[in-house]
Amino acid sequence: MRAMRTVDVSRRQFLNGLGGVTTLAALRHDRVSAAQPTPLQPAGSLTDVGGLRVGHFTDPRRPTGCTAILFDQPATAGVDYDGSAPGESLGVVLQPVSPLDQIHAIFLTGGGPMALGASAGVVRFLEERHVGYDWGVPNVRVPIVVGAVVDDLSLGDGRIRVGPDEAYRACEAASAAAVVEGSVGAGTGATVGKMFVGRGMRGMKGGVGTASVRLGDVVIAAMVVVNAAGDILDWRQGAIVAGARTADGRAFARSIDVLRRDLDARGAAMAPLADEPLRATTLAVVATNVALSKTHLTKLAMMANTGAARAINPYHTQGDGDQVLTVSTGLSKAEVSLTALGAIAAEVVADAVVRAAKMATSVPGWTAIRDL
Repeated sequence: MRAMRTVDVSRRQFLNGLGGVTTLAALRHDRVSAAQPTPLQPAGSLTDVGGLRVGHFTDPRRPTGCTAILFDQPATAGVDYDGSAPGESLGVVLQPVSPLDQIHAIFLTGGGPMALGASAGVVRFLEERHVGYDWGVPNVRVPIVVGAVVDDLSLGDGRIRVGPDEAYRACEAASAAAVVEGSVGAGTGATVGKMFVGRGMRGMKGGVGTASVRLGDVVIAAMVVVNAAGDILDWRQGAIVAGARTADGRAFARSIDVLRRDLDARGAAMAPLADEPLRATTLAVVATNVALSKTHLTKLAMMANTGAARAINPYHTQGDGDQVLTVSTGLSKAEVSLTALGAIAAEVVADAVVRAAKMATSVPGWTAIRDL
């Protein structure tokens, strides 16, 4: 299996890339590309549920960063791990059998598994503010920070990774304002459609996307970090918006069609495929103001995960570490159907995935659809 080729990115190239200088005019002729894309209208934000704040740190040294989600009060949480190789920390406490019902923060980061230790910066930030479980020890509080990671090590110098200080700065930046989307925070180095880079078929930029919906007193919101192996589809229209490109850069390769041809061809097992564990991951955080138990939030995560499958194809590949975290701020005591919540949550996640691709900006070697 051929490893993904590293793209060297200097600080100057990266900062220029954020300005959208890397584009391919040839893609304008593809039927699923827009020649003159119009700015996306806001589709809501994770912070719309109330009771939480989000902050990004975007590293200027190379395309990487981290994102912190802080709760005004401890939040009940659940999780669905369907990816083959999730990079995470303390996720086990979200299983229904764990006696810990609530968490104090979520930390999302680029940098691969080695960057998970940066969550210590979030712990420090919370401990300084006396946030955490009372451990029965004088002057000691224990914050529970659930961490999750995406791999962006192939962009620039992979030895450059965020650490506890950068995570602390993300906490300092956290606010209840609308979440900034695109190539920021944990999604700075996110890419999509990258299974065939060994065959000369480039992928495109992913990033952070968010969406929400308010139905009466109920708010359901999602924030995603899309670093997927597969293509990103506008699931309402059925068209690819970002993903693997043909070798000449003039069209989308359509990953599922390439895989179909591989299976149909003699010697398909030898076709190079960049699908190594931990290399591609979509992270989703789904929040609601409805008071839910950890068991109900676990089911909500399972249902919400189907939304990502509508917008990413293929999804849950052999190398994916896909994760969906669900949280309840408990600000609404509305009695609602869990099935109804899950059905709408799946649509909100799908919308957030599409926004992540549409709001991303290019870096050298990885073109973003909005920059065309």
